[in-house]
Amino acid sequence: MNFGFYIIMAAQFFSALADNALLIAAIAVLRDMQAPEGYEPLLKTFFTASYVVLAAFVGAYADSMPKGRVMFISNAIKVFGCLLMFYGAHPLVAYAVVGLGAAAYSPAKYGILTELLPHRLLVVANGWIEGLTVMAIILGTALGGMLVKPEVAHRLLALDLPYIETVAEMSLVLIGGLYLVAAIFNLYVPDTGVAHRILKRNPLYLLHDFNHCLRLLWRDKLGQISLAVTTLFWGVGATTQFIVIAWAAEALGLDLSAATLLQGVVALGVAVGAVMAARMVSLRSSLKVIPLGIAMGVVLLSMVFVRHLYVAVPLLILLGVISGFFVVPMNALLQHRGHVLMGAGHSIAVQNFNENLSILLMTGIYAVLMMLQLSIYLIIVLFAAMIILSMFLIQRHHLYNQRQFDAVAQLDDSKHM
Repeated sequence: MNFGFYIIMAAQFFSALADNALLIAAIAVLRDMQAPEGYEPLLKTFFTASYVVLAAFVGAYADSMPKGRVMFISNAIKVFGCLLMFYGAHPLVAYAVVGLGAAAYSPAKYGILTELLPHRLLVVANGWIEGLTVMAIILGTALGGMLVKPEVAHRLLALDLPYIETVAEMSLVLIGGLYLVAAIFNLYVPDTGVAHRILKRNPLYLLHDFNHCLRLLWRDKLGQISLAVTTLFWGVGATTQFIVIAWAAEALGLDLSAATLLQGVVALGVAVGAVMAARMVSLRSSLKVIPLGIAMGVVLLSMVFVRHLYVAVPLLILLGVISGFFVVPMNALLQHRGHVLMGAGHSIAVQNFNENLSILLMTGIYAVLMMLQLSIYLIIVLFAAMIILSMFLIQRHHLYNQRQFDAVAQLDDSKHM
C-alpha cells in the first residue's frame, strides 16, 4: 500500500467517527425534546434519503474532479449539518443535511481505491477500510454515549466555553471538530491521474446514464449477486443498530449510554471479521462466503433467548465477526465489477442507491413496527427470518448462474473438439 492509501484511511476514520457520534447525539436531542420513540430510526432514514435521491448525480460528480476535492467538499457539508443542529434545527432535518454530505463522500471514498490500487489488492484494501471504519463506529458510538452521560456532560460544561450552554451544544462542537480534522486530511489525498469525465449539466442525461449503469450492474452475473448481498447487508446492519439499543433496554436493562457500548461490541467483531477476510479470502474466491449470510440471520435470531450481559457480549462479537468476514469480499467483488463495467464513481453511486434504498425500507419498517408497539423480540424474529430466507434465495440464484456458466463452457469446449 502506498502513502496515499493511508491518508484516505485517516480521512475516512475521522469522518466515520463523527458520523456515528453525531447519531447518538441526535438520539439524545430527540429524547430531550420528548419526541416519539419512532423518530429515532427515522434519523437513519433521513440520513440515507440523499443517497437514494441523489444517486444519479453524485457518481457523475465524483468522477468529474479529483476524489480528494470531492471528499473535502462533502465534509464541509457535514460541518454545515452540525451547525444547523447547533443553532436549533430539528435533528431529523440537520441529520439529513449531514447525509447529503455523506452521499457525495461515498463514491469518492470507495472510487479512489479502484483508481489508486490494482484489482488484486481490492479485498485487502476493503478489509483495512472496513476494519478502520468499524473501529470508528466503535469509538464514535462510545464517544457519543460518553458525551450524553450526565457526569461527563457536566464536566465539559464546567469549562464554561463561550456560546455553549447545553450538553447538546458541547457535543456538536466536538463532533464538528472531528469533521474538520477529516477535511484537513482530505486536502492531502493524492490525485491519481485518472482522466476525469466532464460533468454533464443536463439532469435528464444524468438520470438516463445512471439508469443504464443500474441495469448494467444488475444484469452482470457476478455483479448482481454481490449487489444483492451488500444491499441486504447494509439494510439489515442499519436496522440492527436500533434493534440492539431497544433489545439492550428490554433484555438487559441498559440505558442509552451503555447500549451504545454494545453497538461497539458488534462493530469490534466486524473489524475482526474484516481483517480475517482481507487475509484469507481472495477476489477470485469471494463468492464462497455467501452461506455466512444465513449464519448471520441465525445468530441474530438467537438474541431473543439472551437475558445476561456475559452471554450477550460474545454473541454480539460473533455476529460482528460473521458480518465482517461476509461483507468485505462481496464489497470488493462489487467494486471490481463496477469499475470494469462503468467506472469507479458511477459504480459506487449505483451501489449506494441500492444499499441505501434497502436502509430506507428496513429502517422505515422498523419505525412502523416500533410505533405499533410490537415486542422487540418479535421484531428480531421477523428480521432474522427475512435475512435467512433472502440469503437462501440469493445462494440458489448464484448456483443457478454457475450451472448456466458451466453449461455454456462445456458447449464451447465441444465445438472446439
